[in-house]
Amino acid sequence: MEKEYILITDFCLSHNIETHFVMELYEFGLVELVVKENVPYLPIQQLPKAEKIIRLYSDLDINLEGIAVITQLLNKIEKMQDEITHLKNRLDLYE
Repeated sequence: MEKEYILITDFCLSHNIETHFVMELYEFGLVELVVKENVPYLPIQQLPKAEKIIRLYSDLDINLEGIAVITQLLNKIEKMQDEITHLKNRLDLYE
């Protein structure tokens, strides 16, 4: 059976970050957390997003406010790309 969650302390240990940083990401709405028996877990599907945020924060020295803006803009771009693909597919039907 595949694990659906990773313990926050394990994630932080493997990425050499403090647990309070992940909690700040959660408070900013940048990642989702699941709390089971008062222990926070990070859903596995959130790992790529969390790792991308950690790279922005540590490698590029971008603060959490900047990361929130970047994440929002990237989400908008992704939605627009999906819409363009959908519209191209519809257009191909008529050509």
